[in-house]
Amino acid sequence: MHEMADKSSLLKRHPGNPILSATDWPYRMNTVFNAGATLLEDGTTLLLCRVEDRRGLSHLCAARSQNGVDGWQIDPQPTLLPDPEHYPEELWGIEDPRVTYLAELEKYAVAYTAYFIGGTVVSIALTENFNEFQRLGPVTTPWNKDAALFPRRINGLWALIHRPLGLDHGSHIWISYSKDLIQWGQHKLVLMSRRGTWWDSHKIGLSSPPIETEHGWLIIYHGVKHTADGLLYRQGLALLDLEDPSKCLLRGDEWIFSPEESYEMIGDVGDVVFSCGHTIAPDGDTLNLYYGGADTCMALATGSIRSMLAWLKTHGRPPSEGLE
Repeated sequence: MHEMADKSSLLKRHPGNPILSATDWPYRMNTVFNAGATLLEDGTTLLLCRVEDRRGLSHLCAARSQNGVDGWQIDPQPTLLPDPEHYPEELWGIEDPRVTYLAELEKYAVAYTAYFIGGTVVSIALTENFNEFQRLGPVTTPWNKDAALFPRRINGLWALIHRPLGLDHGSHIWISYSKDLIQWGQHKLVLMSRRGTWWDSHKIGLSSPPIETEHGWLIIYHGVKHTADGLLYRQGLALLDLEDPSKCLLRGDEWIFSPEESYEMIGDVGDVVFSCGHTIAPDGDTLNLYYGGADTCMALATGSIRSMLAWLKTHGRPPSEGLE
């Protein structure tokens, strides 16, 4: 098989994996996983990690590295704690942040899952420095999660990818639009979980935020299959139209990244690779994908955006061609 067509060549695990685990943390906790990621102005990599405490509730904590691999400086206390007194939807914790830099506002937007007795909702917070946060509150109804903002307005509106819970078959990826980041509407279905025995048949959801390319918005998404041994999480690729991202242009038939290593297969939740964040190197092509392994640690895989687009061109097809 041609190297460009081989899905195993699209993402290479860092030999130092896992790059962050509970033993690295400066305070008592259980696990670290599912971090949002961004490059700061000085080139520092910041991971906004989901940290689960020993009660089972999650908060967010920032870790910074000059090379994005090691030498992590971790905030000595939680960076963003749930605030159920003012935001009751955060009663049972805040989880799985996706970080998008909004150049128009000169702020980072953090879309995260808030969890409470009524279910999960998507909430948004804005920050300039990851020290102080302006919460905008919940922007979806329950049950909803796996959300990220696009980095720029599209046709004058902000756009948000999210994943409401499906009631009949599977759970699917949707998009909504807003003028002010608070009130959202024009909801449209983008991508469906596939029926039958597909690797993404049980549910799907966005992984790291959409990547703008000249060919469209490249998205890495997670697909879940319900097996006899439980749920199996893998990663796949799709391409959305640049000016109408509710339209999926191409979707790969096969997964491109699957649990293989012990730190991905054994942990609090086994058989999980789950990404919430990435950074792009100065060459504009090298993708550093940060992902949670088995809901227990943080790991890194590196790939090429050009190679992913080439793979999709050869091995993807429009979803309308009978894939759902």
